[in-house]
Amino acid sequence: MEVEAGARGEMAASKFTLPVDSENKAKSFRLFSFTNPHMRTFHLSWISFFTCFVSTFAATPLVPIIRDNLNLAKADIGNTGVASVSGSIFSRLIMGAVCDLLGPRYGCAFLVMLAAPTVFCMSLIDSPAGYITVRFLIGFSLATFVSCQYWMSTMFNSKIIGTVNGLAARWGNMGGGATQLIMPLVFHAIEKCGATPFVAWRIAYFVPGMMHIVMGLLVLTLGQDLPDDNLGSLQKKGDVNKDKFSKVLWGAITNYRTWVFVLLYGYCMGVELTIDNVITEYYFDHFHLDLRTVGTIAACFGMANIVARPAGGYLSDLGACYFGMHARLWNVWILQTVGGAFCLWLGRATALPASVTSMVLFSICAQAACGAIFGVTPFVSRRSLGIISGMTGAGGNVGAGLTQILFFTSSQYTTGKGLEYMGILIMCCTLPIALVHFPQWGSMFFPTNYDATEEEYYGSEWTGEEKKNGLHLAGQKFAENSCSECGRRNVILATSATPPNNTPQHV
Repeated sequence: MEVEAGARGEMAASKFTLPVDSENKAKSFRLFSFTNPHMRTFHLSWISFFTCFVSTFAATPLVPIIRDNLNLAKADIGNTGVASVSGSIFSRLIMGAVCDLLGPRYGCAFLVMLAAPTVFCMSLIDSPAGYITVRFLIGFSLATFVSCQYWMSTMFNSKIIGTVNGLAARWGNMGGGATQLIMPLVFHAIEKCGATPFVAWRIAYFVPGMMHIVMGLLVLTLGQDLPDDNLGSLQKKGDVNKDKFSKVLWGAITNYRTWVFVLLYGYCMGVELTIDNVITEYYFDHFHLDLRTVGTIAACFGMANIVARPAGGYLSDLGACYFGMHARLWNVWILQTVGGAFCLWLGRATALPASVTSMVLFSICAQAACGAIFGVTPFVSRRSLGIISGMTGAGGNVGAGLTQILFFTSSQYTTGKGLEYMGILIMCCTLPIALVHFPQWGSMFFPTNYDATEEEYYGSEWTGEEKKNGLHLAGQKFAENSCSECGRRNVILATSATPPNNTPQHV
C-alpha cells in the first residue's frame, strides 16, 4: 500500500516542471520561466496587480494639471487621496472570501475587468466631486493584491513563500512608481499631437483602461487556481472539500494574530500608499521642481520595490532556515522601525539631496517590511488563509486612509510636518509584533510551548466532526510542510537532547 501511495505521489510530481511537495506546491522558483501552473500563475498575478496600481495612482503625477482643470482645493486633493485607498478596504475583505470559496482566478479576473469602466470614466469628470468618486471606485481594484498573495501561497512551498510573495507583490507595487513615469510620458506625447493639457490628461487614461481589459482576459483564460486544477473542477471531482464561509470568517477574526498584522500592515503598506498620493505635490511645491523631474523623483519611491519587498521576504525565509519563526518576527520589527526613523528624517530634511536620500531609504525599509509581514501571515491559519490575507491587505488601506486624514488633508500641518508625525506613528505601531506567539514555534522573546506541534495548531481549526469527515487533511499536509519553521538551530538542539531510538518532535 505504501509503495502504491509513493508511486501515485511520483506520478503527480512528474506532471510539473518544478519540484513539488506533498501538496504539489513548487519547492523552487525560476523567475524567467512561464511554465504552467506555478510560474504562469506568478506572472499573471503580479502583472494584474501592477496594472491596478498604475490605474489607481495614474492621477498623482498629473495632479498639477488636473487641479487647475477641475479647480481642486487642498482639501479636495487630500480627500481624493483618502478615497483612492478607502475603496479597497471593502473589496480586499470580500476578495479574501472569494479566494477561499471560489478561487483566486475568478476573483482577480472579474475585479480587473470590472474596474476598467471606472478607469475610462476619468476622461469624463468635470468636478471635484466626480474626481473623488471615480478615484474611489478605481481604488477597489487594489484588492488584486489579496488574490496575488493568496495565489502564491497555494502554489509555492512554505520554505520559499516569503521570497515569492515578496517578488509578486514587489513587481505589482512597482506600478505605483511606474505610473509616475508612464503617465507624464503619455501626457506629453498626446500634447505633442496637438491636444491641450486639459484634454491630454483625459486621453492618457485610455492606456491604463486598456491594460485592465487585456489582463482580465488573460487571467481568466490562462490562470489556474491550484497546482492540480481550478477550484471548481476539483470540488466537482471530490478532491477538494467545500468550506463554510461562516467557519472560515470566524477562524480569521478570532485569531488575535490576524489583528496584529492588520495593524502592522497599516503602517508599512499603508504609509507607502500615502506617500504615493502626496510625494509628487510635495516635491513640486516644496522644492519648486518641474513636472518631469518631480515624476522621476517620485518614481524612485515606488520603483524601489524592484529589490526592497522581495529582499524583506528573502530575509524572512533565510532567517527562518536558522532560527525559525523567531527570525521572521524580528525581521518585521527591525525593518519597519528603521523605516519609521527614515520617514521622520524625510519630514525634517530641508535640502533636496538629503530629502531624496531619506525618501529612498524609507521606501526600501517600508517595502521590505511589507515582504517580511507576508512571510509570516501564511502561517497564521491554513483554513482562513484568504480571509486573513484580505484583512491584512485591507489594514494597509485603513492605515493609508487614517494617516491621510490625520496629517495630509487639513491645512493644520505642512506636508513635511505630516511626514515627521507619520514616522513616529510607524515606530509606535510596530511594537505589537512582540505579542505574536505561535505555540509550536515561539515568539520574539519567548520559546515554544512544551509538546506543542504544527499538527495540533492547524488541527484546532476544525471540529471533531469535521475531522471525522476528513476536512482537515489539507491542513495536516500544510502542517507537515511547515515543520521547518522551528529553525535549523532548534532542530539541531532538539536532536542533541533526544535520547537514542527516539524521534525529535519537529523532525
